[in-house]
Amino acid sequence: MTLMTRGLMAITAALALAVTGGAVTGPASADPRETVKEPIATGYGGAVSTVDLEASAAAIEVLRKGGNAADAAVTAAATLGVTEPYSAGIGGGGYFVFYDAETGEVGTIDGRETAPAAMPPDAFIDPATGQPYRFTPELVTSGVSVGVPGTPATWERALDRWGTVSLDEALTPAITVATRGFEVDKTFRQQTLDNRLRFEAFTSTSALFLPGGDAPAVGSVFRNPDLAETYRLLARKGTNGFYAGPLAAEIAATVQAPPKAAGTQLPVPAGHLTTADLDAYRALDQEPTHVEYRGLDVYGMAPSSSGGTTTGEALNILDTFNVSEMSTPGALHHYLEASALSFADRGKYVGDPAFGDVPTAALTDPLFGKERSCRIDPLLAAEKPVLPGDVSSYDGVCPAPAVALEDEKDTENISTTNLTVADKWGNVVEYTLTIEQTGGSGIVVPGRGFLLNNELTDFSTVYNPTDPNRIEPGKRPRSSMSPTIVLKDDEPFFALGSPGGSTIITSVLQTILNRVDLGMSISDAIAAPRASQRNTATVTAEPEFIEAYGSKLTPYGHKFTPSGDAFTSAAEIGAATAIEFLPDGGMVAAAEPVRRGGGSAIVLEPSPTR
Repeated sequence: MTLMTRGLMAITAALALAVTGGAVTGPASADPRETVKEPIATGYGGAVSTVDLEASAAAIEVLRKGGNAADAAVTAAATLGVTEPYSAGIGGGGYFVFYDAETGEVGTIDGRETAPAAMPPDAFIDPATGQPYRFTPELVTSGVSVGVPGTPATWERALDRWGTVSLDEALTPAITVATRGFEVDKTFRQQTLDNRLRFEAFTSTSALFLPGGDAPAVGSVFRNPDLAETYRLLARKGTNGFYAGPLAAEIAATVQAPPKAAGTQLPVPAGHLTTADLDAYRALDQEPTHVEYRGLDVYGMAPSSSGGTTTGEALNILDTFNVSEMSTPGALHHYLEASALSFADRGKYVGDPAFGDVPTAALTDPLFGKERSCRIDPLLAAEKPVLPGDVSSYDGVCPAPAVALEDEKDTENISTTNLTVADKWGNVVEYTLTIEQTGGSGIVVPGRGFLLNNELTDFSTVYNPTDPNRIEPGKRPRSSMSPTIVLKDDEPFFALGSPGGSTIITSVLQTILNRVDLGMSISDAIAAPRASQRNTATVTAEPEFIEAYGSKLTPYGHKFTPSGDAFTSAAEIGAATAIEFLPDGGMVAAAEPVRRGGGSAIVLEPSPTR
């Protein structure tokens, strides 16, 4: 049996179970306790790649019924809000990138969360001590970390701008899954256990995710009828049902007075979000970033995300070298150095463009990239941190001037989710959405079934008037989400994105390097071990990367720190999804084979329709 056949059987089983009300367990012939996910599928007529079988199956059914990529992407995202509630959902935000086959243009939607109008600059300072709250678990588990959610507005705007179905129709599969439930896997249980201390801090959260005082068992069915009812509200009233009315009042009340459990030792500082903040929220249409790399057109997300500028700048730097002719260690050395340089400029210059001048054009200018490449020694890693470049004066000639380093700390957490969709007409969606770290703020809105984000922790913790990412009312915190669409000869070549906090940028950049310069297939490019250099003294790398390349990169002067932290059990960097477009009109959908338990890639037809 082929991977594609098994994938299609999984879809059939999922749809049949949706009718009968049972939990999705994979193909009818399989052990009912198993969930079958395939990380790669090749075929025609449309393709989907997500981290989750339920979401991919829901999206592929939209394509089967004649919906387009935007319709399927919103459907998949809504389903991920059910099955991946610790990474995404209507309590968060994200960035939506769309290639329009009819016009040949790429458009984007900025659905990033915003700071409340009453957000003070010292919001993250403990008034009892005058010092910043400890970041984890205190600050991230709070009302003060909650930004105004942008995900519902993003869904509605994407459907209005590019879709063919209503929000009601797009939410229907997710309502089904939330009602009948889904099978708990090892990742879901482990993520719950990783968040146990935080979830126990809130009565509403522990009631939903820690029934009986423990995380749901692997193989059990997890149902979320409260979320199903919340989705029904949005289906009836549109986003007005979220940003106004009783639900908006409940969200604001939850942020301002979190439902703390009596026994928690966490301080849970209250937040500032109001119903007026919710009513004022708008998802923003934006022009994408664009750079040319090896004759390809690479489109990404402009600020408030730093993904497009930072990835684009690093590609411009790498474009000055014949990376494909280097040894693999040599290519990786240049990748790590280009990443460090672009991260130095990210920290210095990138924030919400509504609150300051962000030099997007300069950062993505190939002449600036050429000048920054002067800083790379082909045989020796530079001492980190490297200094930012001078965007006010550059000519592409060495030596390259530098300016003072911005004092910043990386506060982005690792969790998020990403999906990639393409339809039979050639439209493509790359969509990254998040509630920030795994479990967001830890706060479930009572009776509503969804977690609120802790996205405001992406602001710099201590206010600095010269910092482009300083806290300000109404502002969008800087993000690293990097949904990316690559064109070749004005047609889609591949699209990709990943979760992972600030490592999103390096995951996307390294995958492009793997595919374009190192000649890997798109699936191998995703599966390859990852390393992330974000202008720090050591390179954060997966243990597999250190094992494979550590000894070969040490002579260049690179030092490595294994990925993973004390807060989570995972040592993974990212969890990418992608679709590549073949010359004969076929598509390769690719997801992670191992990270986060593996992803789900499905195509509509395994062979051309005759």
